[in-house]
Amino acid sequence: MCRSVNDPFVVTVDNQYNLFVIIVRYILNNHVKHGAEACVVACPRRAMHNFYFQPVPTNPFCENNRSVNQAMDKKSIHLIAAARPNFMKIAPLYHALKKRAWAAPEIVHTGQHYDVNMSDAFFKDLMLPEPHHHLGIGSGSHAEQTGRVMIAYEKLLIEKRPDMVVVVGDVNSTAACTLAAVKMDDNRPLVAHLEAGLRSFDRTMPEEINRIVTDSIADLLWTPSRDGDENLLKEGVPAERVERVGNIMIDSLEMMRARIEREDAMSKYAVGKRGYGLVTLHRPANVDNRNTLGSLCEALVGVCNDLPLVFPVHPRTRKNLEKHKLLEDLESASGLHLDEPIGYVTFMNLVFKCRLVITDSGGIQEESTYLGIPCLTLRPNTERPITITEGTNRLCTVADLVERVKDIITAKGERPLKPALWDGHTAERVCESIRRRLIAQ
Repeated sequence: MCRSVNDPFVVTVDNQYNLFVIIVRYILNNHVKHGAEACVVACPRRAMHNFYFQPVPTNPFCENNRSVNQAMDKKSIHLIAAARPNFMKIAPLYHALKKRAWAAPEIVHTGQHYDVNMSDAFFKDLMLPEPHHHLGIGSGSHAEQTGRVMIAYEKLLIEKRPDMVVVVGDVNSTAACTLAAVKMDDNRPLVAHLEAGLRSFDRTMPEEINRIVTDSIADLLWTPSRDGDENLLKEGVPAERVERVGNIMIDSLEMMRARIEREDAMSKYAVGKRGYGLVTLHRPANVDNRNTLGSLCEALVGVCNDLPLVFPVHPRTRKNLEKHKLLEDLESASGLHLDEPIGYVTFMNLVFKCRLVITDSGGIQEESTYLGIPCLTLRPNTERPITITEGTNRLCTVADLVERVKDIITAKGERPLKPALWDGHTAERVCESIRRRLIAQ
Protein backbone atom coordinates (compact mmCIF):
# COMPACT_ATOMS: atom_id res chain seq x y z
CA MET A 1 0.00 0.00 0.00
CA CYS A 2 1.44 3.34 -1.04
CA ARG A 3 1.58 5.97 1.64
CA SER A 4 2.73 9.57 1.68
CA VAL A 5 5.97 10.15 3.51
CA ASN A 6 4.11 12.73 5.57
CA ASP A 7 1.62 10.19 6.94
CA PRO A 8 2.03 9.08 10.55
CA PHE A 9 2.38 5.36 11.20
CA VAL A 10 2.54 2.87 14.07
CA VAL A 11 5.06 0.07 14.61
CA THR A 12 4.40 -2.75 17.09
CA VAL A 13 7.25 -4.98 18.32
CA ASP A 14 7.76 -7.34 21.23
CA ASN A 15 10.42 -7.12 23.91
CA GLN A 16 13.19 -8.53 21.74
CA TYR A 17 15.62 -5.67 21.59
CA ASN A 18 17.36 -6.68 18.36
CA LEU A 19 14.10 -6.87 16.45
CA PHE A 20 13.14 -3.46 17.76
CA VAL A 21 16.42 -1.94 16.59
CA ILE A 22 16.14 -3.48 13.12
CA ILE A 23 12.58 -2.28 12.56
CA VAL A 24 13.06 1.24 13.88
CA ARG A 25 16.30 1.79 11.95
CA TYR A 26 14.60 0.56 8.78
CA ILE A 27 11.76 3.04 9.19
CA LEU A 28 14.05 5.95 10.07
CA ASN A 29 16.35 5.23 7.15
CA ASN A 30 13.48 5.05 4.66
CA HIS A 31 12.02 8.30 5.84
CA VAL A 32 15.33 10.11 5.80
CA LYS A 33 15.87 8.87 2.23
CA HIS A 34 12.63 10.56 1.18
CA GLY A 35 13.60 13.87 2.71
CA ALA A 36 11.65 13.51 5.94
CA GLU A 37 12.76 13.14 9.52
CA ALA A 38 11.00 10.92 12.06
CA CYS A 39 10.77 11.15 15.80
CA VAL A 40 9.17 8.98 18.47
CA VAL A 41 6.29 10.88 20.04
CA ALA A 42 4.58 8.13 22.04
CA CYS A 43 5.95 5.38 24.29
CA PRO A 44 5.29 1.62 24.92
CA ARG A 45 1.91 0.25 25.92
CA ARG A 46 1.04 -3.10 27.50
CA ALA A 47 3.23 -6.14 26.74
CA MET A 48 3.69 -5.10 23.12
CA HIS A 49 5.49 -1.86 22.27
CA ASN A 50 3.55 0.56 20.06
CA PHE A 51 5.71 3.35 18.66
CA TYR A 52 3.94 6.19 16.92
CA PHE A 53 6.10 7.95 14.33
CA GLN A 54 5.29 11.41 13.10
CA PRO A 55 7.34 12.51 10.08
CA VAL A 56 8.61 16.04 10.66
CA PRO A 57 8.55 18.54 7.79
CA THR A 58 11.99 19.59 6.66
CA ASN A 59 10.86 23.20 6.20
CA PRO A 60 13.33 25.13 8.40
CA PHE A 61 10.66 27.70 9.18
CA CYS A 62 8.23 25.13 10.61
CA GLU A 63 8.07 25.43 14.40
CA ASN A 64 7.97 21.63 14.72
CA ASN A 65 11.15 21.09 12.71
CA ARG A 66 13.81 19.10 14.59
CA SER A 67 17.27 17.87 13.66
CA VAL A 68 18.16 14.24 13.04
CA ASN A 69 20.26 14.42 16.20
CA GLN A 70 17.18 15.30 18.22
CA ALA A 71 15.07 12.65 16.51
CA MET A 72 17.59 9.96 17.39
CA ASP A 73 18.24 11.47 20.85
CA LYS A 74 21.94 11.97 20.21
CA LYS A 75 23.94 13.42 23.05
CA SER A 76 25.44 16.81 22.33
CA ILE A 77 29.09 16.89 23.43
CA HIS A 78 31.18 20.07 23.31
CA LEU A 79 34.92 19.55 22.75
CA ILE A 80 36.83 22.66 23.84
CA ALA A 81 39.95 23.67 21.89
CA ALA A 82 42.08 26.77 22.40
CA ALA A 83 45.77 26.05 21.75
CA ARG A 84 47.70 23.71 19.46
CA PRO A 85 47.96 20.78 21.92
CA ASN A 86 44.20 21.00 22.51
CA PHE A 87 43.54 20.43 18.83
CA MET A 88 45.67 17.30 18.85
CA LYS A 89 43.81 15.97 21.89
CA ILE A 90 40.29 16.57 20.63
CA ALA A 91 40.95 15.18 17.13
CA PRO A 92 40.96 11.43 17.90
CA LEU A 93 38.07 11.87 20.33
CA TYR A 94 36.02 13.80 17.77
CA HIS A 95 36.55 11.10 15.14
CA ALA A 96 35.75 8.32 17.61
CA LEU A 97 32.56 10.03 18.78
CA LYS A 98 31.40 10.65 15.20
CA LYS A 99 31.29 6.88 14.74
CA ARG A 100 28.87 6.48 17.67
CA ALA A 101 25.19 6.60 16.78
CA TRP A 102 24.39 8.18 20.14
CA ALA A 103 26.94 11.03 20.00
CA ALA A 104 26.87 14.45 18.37
CA PRO A 105 30.30 16.03 19.03
CA GLU A 106 30.79 19.73 18.36
CA ILE A 107 34.11 21.61 18.38
CA VAL A 108 34.19 24.86 20.32
CA HIS A 109 37.26 26.91 19.38
CA THR A 110 37.79 29.67 21.91
CA GLY A 111 40.34 31.47 19.72
CA GLN A 112 42.83 31.83 22.57
CA HIS A 113 45.65 31.27 20.07
CA TYR A 114 45.20 33.80 17.32
CA ASP A 115 48.15 32.95 15.03
CA VAL A 116 46.77 31.16 11.95
CA ASN A 117 49.73 28.76 11.88
CA MET A 118 48.90 27.70 15.42
CA SER A 119 45.23 26.95 14.83
CA ASP A 120 43.69 26.57 11.37
CA ALA A 121 46.63 24.57 10.01
CA PHE A 122 46.27 22.04 12.78
CA PHE A 123 42.58 21.49 12.12
CA LYS A 124 43.46 20.72 8.51
CA ASP A 125 46.28 18.34 9.43
CA LEU A 126 44.06 16.46 11.86
CA MET A 127 41.14 16.18 9.39
CA LEU A 128 38.89 18.18 11.66
CA PRO A 129 36.03 20.27 10.29
CA GLU A 130 35.73 23.99 10.81
CA PRO A 131 34.80 24.63 14.43
CA HIS A 132 31.07 24.43 15.03
CA HIS A 133 31.40 27.39 17.39
CA HIS A 134 34.14 30.04 17.48
CA LEU A 135 34.33 32.35 20.49
CA GLY A 136 37.03 34.59 18.95
CA ILE A 137 38.68 35.51 22.25
CA GLY A 138 42.20 36.37 21.06
CA SER A 139 45.14 37.44 23.18
CA GLY A 140 45.19 39.26 26.51
CA SER A 141 46.28 38.88 30.10
CA HIS A 142 45.38 35.72 31.98
CA ALA A 143 42.45 37.47 33.67
CA GLU A 144 41.25 39.04 30.42
CA GLN A 145 41.34 35.76 28.52
CA THR A 146 39.72 33.78 31.31
CA GLY A 147 36.96 36.34 31.81
CA ARG A 148 36.18 36.73 28.12
CA VAL A 149 36.05 32.96 27.60
CA MET A 150 33.68 32.55 30.56
CA ILE A 151 31.34 35.26 29.30
CA ALA A 152 31.31 34.03 25.70
CA TYR A 153 31.00 30.36 26.53
CA GLU A 154 28.22 30.92 29.07
CA LYS A 155 26.14 32.48 26.30
CA LEU A 156 26.79 29.46 24.07
CA LEU A 157 25.88 27.08 26.89
CA ILE A 158 22.58 28.84 27.48
CA GLU A 159 21.78 28.75 23.77
CA LYS A 160 22.86 25.17 22.95
CA ARG A 161 22.45 23.27 26.24
CA PRO A 162 24.96 20.46 25.55
CA ASP A 163 24.77 17.20 27.49
CA MET A 164 28.51 17.15 28.16
CA VAL A 165 31.49 19.51 28.01
CA VAL A 166 34.95 18.01 27.53
CA VAL A 167 37.91 20.25 28.33
CA VAL A 168 41.50 19.23 27.66
CA GLY A 169 44.94 20.24 28.85
CA ASP A 170 45.72 23.23 31.05
CA VAL A 171 45.27 26.51 29.16
CA ASN A 172 43.15 29.44 30.37
CA SER A 173 40.21 28.26 28.27
CA THR A 174 40.29 24.89 30.05
CA ALA A 175 39.59 26.45 33.45
CA ALA A 176 37.28 29.15 32.06
CA CYS A 177 34.94 26.77 30.20
CA THR A 178 34.84 24.44 33.21
CA LEU A 179 33.86 27.31 35.49
CA ALA A 180 31.17 28.51 33.10
CA ALA A 181 29.68 25.03 32.68
CA VAL A 182 29.58 23.97 36.34
CA LYS A 183 27.96 27.26 37.35
CA MET A 184 24.96 26.71 35.10
CA ASP A 185 21.54 25.94 36.61
CA ASP A 186 20.43 22.50 37.81
CA ASN A 187 20.14 21.29 34.22
CA ARG A 188 23.82 21.91 33.56
CA PRO A 189 26.01 19.64 31.42
CA LEU A 190 28.35 17.00 32.76
CA VAL A 191 31.93 18.34 32.67
CA ALA A 192 34.93 16.08 32.02
CA HIS A 193 38.64 16.90 32.01
CA LEU A 194 40.80 14.91 29.63
CA GLU A 195 44.44 14.76 30.81
CA ALA A 196 43.50 15.33 34.43
CA GLY A 197 45.71 14.90 37.49
CA LEU A 198 48.99 16.21 36.06
CA ARG A 199 50.96 18.28 38.59
CA SER A 200 54.29 20.08 38.44
CA PHE A 201 53.80 21.32 42.05
CA ASP A 202 54.97 24.74 40.85
CA ARG A 203 52.22 27.28 41.38
CA THR A 204 54.20 30.02 39.69
CA MET A 205 53.14 28.35 36.44
CA PRO A 206 49.73 29.57 35.19
CA GLU A 207 49.10 26.11 33.75
CA GLU A 208 49.38 24.56 37.21
CA ILE A 209 46.69 26.88 38.55
CA ASN A 210 44.44 25.97 35.62
CA ARG A 211 44.96 22.24 36.30
CA ILE A 212 44.14 22.54 39.99
CA VAL A 213 41.04 24.68 39.41
CA THR A 214 39.71 22.44 36.64
CA ASP A 215 40.27 19.18 38.50
CA SER A 216 38.67 20.50 41.68
CA ILE A 217 35.31 21.26 40.04
CA ALA A 218 34.98 18.98 36.99
CA ASP A 219 32.63 16.01 37.36
CA LEU A 220 34.78 13.40 35.63
CA LEU A 221 38.59 13.27 35.55
CA TRP A 222 40.28 11.19 32.83
CA THR A 223 43.95 10.64 33.70
CA PRO A 224 46.79 9.57 31.37
CA SER A 225 48.92 7.69 33.91
CA ARG A 226 49.01 6.38 37.46
CA ASP A 227 50.71 9.49 38.87
CA GLY A 228 47.62 11.46 37.79
CA ASP A 229 45.40 9.09 39.76
CA GLU A 230 47.64 9.39 42.81
CA ASN A 231 47.73 13.20 42.68
CA LEU A 232 43.96 13.50 42.56
CA LEU A 233 43.35 11.03 45.36
CA LYS A 234 45.88 12.84 47.56
CA GLU A 235 43.95 16.06 46.92
CA GLY A 236 40.79 14.43 48.25
CA VAL A 237 39.02 13.83 44.95
CA PRO A 238 36.52 10.95 45.31
CA ALA A 239 37.75 7.82 43.54
CA GLU A 240 34.53 7.49 41.54
CA ARG A 241 35.34 10.74 39.71
CA VAL A 242 38.76 9.46 38.55
CA GLU A 243 39.24 7.17 35.59
CA ARG A 244 42.54 6.31 33.93
CA VAL A 245 42.12 6.19 30.16
CA GLY A 246 45.67 6.62 28.83
CA ASN A 247 47.37 9.26 26.74
CA ILE A 248 45.20 10.86 24.05
CA MET A 249 48.28 12.45 22.40
CA ILE A 250 49.43 8.98 21.36
CA ASP A 251 46.07 8.45 19.64
CA SER A 252 46.73 11.53 17.52
CA LEU A 253 50.18 10.29 16.64
CA GLU A 254 48.97 6.84 15.61
CA MET A 255 45.96 8.25 13.79
CA MET A 256 48.29 10.35 11.65
CA ARG A 257 51.28 7.98 11.47
CA ALA A 258 50.91 7.10 7.79
CA ARG A 259 50.72 10.75 6.75
CA ILE A 260 53.54 11.69 9.10
CA GLU A 261 55.87 9.04 7.68
CA ARG A 262 55.15 10.14 4.09
CA GLU A 263 56.47 13.64 4.80
CA ASP A 264 60.04 14.65 4.00
CA ALA A 265 60.41 17.67 6.28
CA MET A 266 64.18 17.21 6.68
CA SER A 267 64.95 18.13 3.08
CA LYS A 268 63.93 21.75 3.68
CA TYR A 269 66.74 22.11 6.22
CA ALA A 270 69.35 19.95 4.45
CA VAL A 271 69.74 17.63 7.45
CA GLY A 272 69.74 13.83 7.61
CA LYS A 273 67.90 11.26 9.70
CA ARG A 274 69.13 11.28 13.33
CA GLY A 275 71.48 14.05 12.25
CA TYR A 276 69.73 17.00 13.91
CA GLY A 277 67.97 18.13 17.06
CA LEU A 278 64.48 19.64 17.22
CA VAL A 279 63.82 22.70 19.41
CA THR A 280 60.51 24.02 20.82
CA LEU A 281 60.56 26.85 23.37
CA HIS A 282 57.77 29.14 24.54
CA ARG A 283 57.45 29.11 28.35
CA PRO A 284 57.49 32.60 29.89
CA ALA A 285 60.20 31.53 32.36
CA ASN A 286 62.52 30.82 29.42
CA VAL A 287 61.61 33.44 26.83
CA ASP A 288 60.26 36.52 28.62
CA ASN A 289 63.37 37.55 30.56
CA ARG A 290 66.14 39.11 28.48
CA ASN A 291 69.03 37.57 30.40
CA THR A 292 67.50 34.07 30.45
CA LEU A 293 66.63 34.22 26.78
CA GLY A 294 70.09 35.51 25.93
CA SER A 295 71.77 32.64 27.80
CA LEU A 296 69.46 30.19 26.08
CA CYS A 297 70.40 31.56 22.66
CA GLU A 298 74.10 31.17 23.48
CA ALA A 299 73.52 27.58 24.55
CA LEU A 300 71.65 26.75 21.33
CA VAL A 301 74.47 28.21 19.24
CA GLY A 302 76.90 26.11 21.29
CA VAL A 303 74.89 22.93 20.66
CA CYS A 304 75.12 23.59 16.92
CA ASN A 305 78.86 22.94 17.10
CA ASP A 306 78.00 19.28 17.73
CA LEU A 307 74.54 18.89 16.20
CA PRO A 308 72.47 20.98 13.76
CA LEU A 309 69.18 22.25 15.19
CA VAL A 310 65.77 22.84 13.61
CA PHE A 311 63.83 25.49 15.56
CA PRO A 312 60.22 26.38 14.59
CA VAL A 313 59.87 29.60 16.59
CA HIS A 314 56.71 30.14 18.63
CA PRO A 315 55.12 33.61 18.13
CA ARG A 316 55.76 34.56 21.76
CA THR A 317 59.42 33.53 21.50
CA ARG A 318 59.94 35.35 18.19
CA LYS A 319 58.39 38.52 19.60
CA ASN A 320 60.84 38.50 22.52
CA LEU A 321 63.82 37.61 20.33
CA GLU A 322 63.04 40.64 18.20
CA LYS A 323 62.35 42.83 21.22
CA HIS A 324 65.72 42.03 22.81
CA LYS A 325 67.58 42.09 19.49
CA LEU A 326 68.61 38.43 19.74
CA LEU A 327 67.01 37.13 16.57
CA GLU A 328 69.85 38.18 14.28
CA ASP A 329 72.37 36.21 16.35
CA LEU A 330 70.33 33.03 15.91
CA GLU A 331 69.70 33.65 12.21
CA SER A 332 73.42 33.98 11.55
CA ALA A 333 74.45 30.90 13.58
CA SER A 334 75.84 28.03 11.53
CA GLY A 335 73.74 24.88 11.76
CA LEU A 336 70.71 26.59 13.35
CA HIS A 337 67.63 26.47 11.13
CA LEU A 338 64.89 28.86 12.25
CA ASP A 339 61.38 28.55 10.86
CA GLU A 340 57.82 29.69 11.43
CA PRO A 341 55.45 27.46 13.47
CA ILE A 342 54.63 24.39 11.41
CA GLY A 343 51.69 22.02 11.15
CA TYR A 344 51.35 18.89 13.25
CA VAL A 345 52.16 16.39 10.48
CA THR A 346 55.33 18.21 9.43
CA PHE A 347 56.39 18.75 13.03
CA MET A 348 55.91 15.12 13.97
CA ASN A 349 57.82 14.01 10.88
CA LEU A 350 60.74 16.01 12.25
CA VAL A 351 60.26 14.38 15.67
CA PHE A 352 60.23 10.89 14.16
CA LYS A 353 63.63 11.41 12.51
CA CYS A 354 65.50 13.66 14.94
CA ARG A 355 68.36 12.62 17.23
CA LEU A 356 66.95 14.46 20.24
CA VAL A 357 64.44 17.07 21.33
CA ILE A 358 65.12 20.26 23.31
CA THR A 359 61.91 21.69 24.72
CA ASP A 360 60.03 23.37 27.53
CA SER A 361 56.68 22.07 26.28
CA GLY A 362 54.57 19.29 27.73
CA GLY A 363 53.20 17.17 24.91
CA ILE A 364 56.51 16.56 23.19
CA GLN A 365 57.84 14.99 26.41
CA GLU A 366 55.17 12.33 26.00
CA GLU A 367 55.57 11.81 22.27
CA SER A 368 59.34 11.49 22.49
CA THR A 369 58.95 8.94 25.32
CA TYR A 370 56.53 6.92 23.19
CA LEU A 371 58.93 7.02 20.24
CA GLY A 372 62.04 6.34 22.33
CA ILE A 373 63.71 9.64 21.38
CA PRO A 374 65.85 11.45 24.00
CA CYS A 375 64.25 14.66 25.28
CA LEU A 376 65.89 17.46 27.27
CA THR A 377 63.29 19.59 29.07
CA LEU A 378 64.51 23.07 29.99
CA ARG A 379 62.50 23.34 33.19
CA PRO A 380 63.13 22.67 36.89
CA ASN A 381 60.08 20.39 37.04
CA THR A 382 57.54 18.56 34.90
CA GLU A 383 53.89 17.70 35.31
CA ARG A 384 54.67 14.49 33.42
CA PRO A 385 57.11 12.66 35.73
CA ILE A 386 56.27 9.32 34.13
CA THR A 387 58.23 10.49 31.06
CA ILE A 388 61.29 10.53 33.34
CA THR A 389 60.68 7.42 35.45
CA GLU A 390 59.55 5.30 32.50
CA GLY A 391 60.62 7.34 29.48
CA THR A 392 63.36 9.22 27.67
CA ASN A 393 62.79 12.65 29.20
CA ARG A 394 65.38 14.39 31.39
CA LEU A 395 65.16 17.79 33.09
CA CYS A 396 67.94 20.16 32.12
CA THR A 397 69.23 23.67 32.85
CA VAL A 398 70.46 26.15 30.28
CA ALA A 399 73.96 25.93 31.78
CA ASP A 400 74.04 22.14 31.33
CA LEU A 401 72.46 21.99 27.88
CA VAL A 402 75.58 21.71 25.72
CA GLU A 403 77.11 18.93 27.83
CA ARG A 404 73.84 17.02 28.08
CA VAL A 405 73.51 17.05 24.31
CA LYS A 406 77.05 15.69 23.97
CA ASP A 407 76.20 12.90 26.41
CA ILE A 408 73.20 11.87 24.32
CA ILE A 409 75.14 11.95 21.06
CA THR A 410 77.84 9.65 22.42
CA ALA A 411 75.55 7.35 24.44
CA LYS A 412 74.27 4.00 23.23
CA GLY A 413 70.58 4.10 22.48
CA GLU A 414 68.28 2.25 24.89
CA ARG A 415 64.59 2.08 24.12
CA PRO A 416 62.59 2.22 27.38
CA LEU A 417 59.20 0.63 27.93
CA LYS A 418 56.08 2.62 27.05
CA PRO A 419 53.84 3.64 29.96
CA ALA A 420 50.67 1.58 30.38
CA LEU A 421 47.67 2.55 28.21
CA TRP A 422 49.82 4.69 25.91
CA ASP A 423 48.63 2.54 23.04
CA GLY A 424 46.58 4.65 20.63
CA HIS A 425 43.22 3.51 22.04
CA THR A 426 42.53 6.22 24.61
CA ALA A 427 39.72 7.79 22.58
CA GLU A 428 37.89 4.45 22.54
CA ARG A 429 38.13 4.21 26.32
CA VAL A 430 36.90 7.79 26.68
CA CYS A 431 33.92 7.06 24.41
CA GLU A 432 33.01 4.06 26.55
CA SER A 433 33.28 6.19 29.68
CA ILE A 434 30.96 8.80 28.14
CA ARG A 435 28.50 6.11 27.05
CA ARG A 436 28.32 4.74 30.57
CA ARG A 437 27.70 8.21 32.01
CA LEU A 438 25.26 9.59 29.43
CA ILE A 439 23.56 6.54 27.97
CA ALA A 440 23.73 3.57 30.33
CA GLN A 441 22.60 5.59 33.33
